[in-house]
Amino acid sequence: MADYAHADTLVSTDWVNEHKNDPNVAIVEVDVDTEAYGQGHIPGAIGWNWQTQLCDTVQRDIIRQADLEKLLGDSGIGNDTTIILYGDNNNWFAAWAFWQLKIYGHQDVRIMNGGRKKWLAENRELTTDAASPAPRTYTCSAPDNTIRALRRQVEDALDAGNAALVDVRSPDEFSGKLLSPPGLPETCQRGGHIPGAANIPWAMACNEDGTFKPVDELNKIYEAKGVTADKDIIAYCRIGERSSHSWFVLKYLLGFPNVSNYDGSWTEWGNLVGAPVQRGS
Repeated sequence: MADYAHADTLVSTDWVNEHKNDPNVAIVEVDVDTEAYGQGHIPGAIGWNWQTQLCDTVQRDIIRQADLEKLLGDSGIGNDTTIILYGDNNNWFAAWAFWQLKIYGHQDVRIMNGGRKKWLAENRELTTDAASPAPRTYTCSAPDNTIRALRRQVEDALDAGNAALVDVRSPDEFSGKLLSPPGLPETCQRGGHIPGAANIPWAMACNEDGTFKPVDELNKIYEAKGVTADKDIIAYCRIGERSSHSWFVLKYLLGFPNVSNYDGSWTEWGNLVGAPVQRGS
């Protein structure tokens, strides 16, 4: 992992196994399947529910600062804690949590390379006992909104033609054939993609075992679609979790300086009256 631009943001399953009992390390599982944690998880790991704990449950938005401070404090996490995130679907929502933690300024947060899939494949220890850490006090930094793109910023970038838009959904979603992946209810009125966006599905960044591909392969994937380090890059998907994964690849593994995640994504854009939509591949 040494070739990655910010190799310290990834840890191996071996590293997690060796450090899972360290008092200043908090291991957190965030899954698409919110019941997976209860079926077995890394001993000592905390479980976060993305549907109820990592978003504003009243209006559509990311978690509020005060709510994140409470979540982290209740999870036994302080400002100096090393947070290790992992989850199913090759770390979809682990990346979503990573992105939000970076918005609010947590310094030492990392992703377990390979996620839940690799831990299970290696037949490592699991427990069904929920973690019960001692509460701590946590204080967030002022939000860093440079890594988040809102709808107006996407519209401005589209008008100016000065950004590389990366649609990380499947080809069928990108073309408009599908409105959302099977079994996932958040949807849109219109299918297609933002005009001019490059379709680079998030899964292209992963090996079969769930780990991230090496730097040279990742660079080739993005360069082939004109996505390079000299551009302002906006990644999006359907609700922002898959694009968080690609955002992490672009910003932390490849080291591209100007990458933001449009978490409104297609469930916002595909429901806007008058928004430009392109269909086909």
